[in-house]
Amino acid sequence: MTELYKFSEENLLKQVENGKFELGFYRIKFFTKDGMLSDIYKDEVSEFYLYPSGGTLRDKDFNIVFYSSKFDTYRGFVPPHQRNDS
Repeated sequence: MTELYKFSEENLLKQVENGKFELGFYRIKFFTKDGMLSDIYKDEVSEFYLYPSGGTLRDKDFNIVFYSSKFDTYRGFVPPHQRNDS
C-alpha cells in the first residue's frame, strides 16, 4: 500500500481507479514533505483532490499542485464514474 502513496501519474491513476467520486473530485493520498508532493517514502501522508473536469490535483487548501491533460475530461480522459462498463 505504501508504494501507492509515492507520487507518480501511474499511482494517481491507480488511486482514481479504486477511489470514490464525490462532490466533483476523487480523494487521493500521497507522501509529502513540508506539504509538497514526494515520490519517495515519507512519514507524512497528505490528502489531495483530483478534479477530472479540469485535470487538476489540489491540496487541502485547494491550491493547484499538479495538472495533466491525461486526467482532464475536456482532453479525453474518461474517469471511472463516467464509464459504461456493461
